[in-house]
Parts: sequence; structure tokens; C-alpha cells
Amino acid sequence: MTGPGDLDILSCGIIAMADKYPMTPRGLVMLKDELKQRKEVERPRIVRAIEEARAHGDLSENAEYSAAKEAQSHNEGRISKLEELIGLSDVIEPSSLSGKKVVFGATVTIEDGDSGERQTFAIVGEHEADIKAGRMSITAPVARAMIGREVGDVVQVRTPRGQREYEITALKFVPVEA
Repeated sequence: MTGPGDLDILSCGIIAMADKYPMTPRGLVMLKDELKQRKEVERPRIVRAIEEARAHGDLSENAEYSAAKEAQSHNEGRISKLEELIGLSDVIEPSSLSGKKVVFGATVTIEDGDSGERQTFAIVGEHEADIKAGRMSITAPVARAMIGREVGDVVQVRTPRGQREYEITALKFVPVEA
């Protein structure tokens, strides 16, 4: 099974990206807001900067022109990526889910086996993750280890601090907050 960003080698030898990006409704709104900002605010600002730099004359030695063109390239690349993500989004409303197993959109409380510290995270799409705000990417090692598990299960995860054990202590399905 493949996920967002995984590559499939098709029989004809062409490499294609996986076809859907899971995200919460909040994640889709965030992407749409960023796309609107980049198209309606950033793009015109960059075009004006390019026009101003062109008015300064020789473009071959014009640092302002080079910087504006680089900003334009970056912005247009991000617009393309945002349009792809939005077009291939698979929006999942966590509050419409239920069950005893950890899945995308679940809000999970885990307890560190060594320290006893408890943390609660919503499992969200990788483009809406913010660990400080309690949103963990579905692609994070801890989240991947929890998928399909139930309350009371212990998962082992290799982290930068070494092998860790976490017990799943609570599971609920609620809307992901901002």
C-alpha cells in the first residue's frame, strides 16, 4: 500500500505520485488560504518588484531583478504544489469517525514508558502538522506505529533519543482545532 509522496513504478516504467493526500477539513482550509494569499497578494507584489527592477536598467548586473525573479520562481513553484495538494486532497472529518483502533484523524493520548509523561496528539496530514499545537503528521514514526492499534497497546518507536515505548492510554474522534 502506498501513501502520499510514495512512488509507484508503473508497468510502462513511468514514475507517478500516489493519488491522494489525506487531510482534515482544517488542513484543506489552511492550504486554500495560503494559495489565495500567494495568488492575490504575493504574485502581484513580486510582479511590481520585477517591474521596478527592470526600470533600473541593465538586468545582467541588477541584484534587485535577480532577487525578484527568484522570489517569483519560488512563489510559482509553491502555487503549483498547493494546487496539486488541494486537487488530490482526501478530506476526512475526524468527528465522523469511530471505532477502537487508531486511524488518521484520531486524537490519541500516549504515555512515555520511561518518563511517564503523557501527550495528546491529533493524527493529521503532513502539511497541517504542528507538534507544538498537538497535531502529529500521519507520516511521523510515532503516528505510523500507532495506526491500527488500540487503547492499552504499547508501541515501540525509534526516535532521535533511541528506542522508545509509548502506551496508548486514550483514543477519541473529535474535530481538529486550529
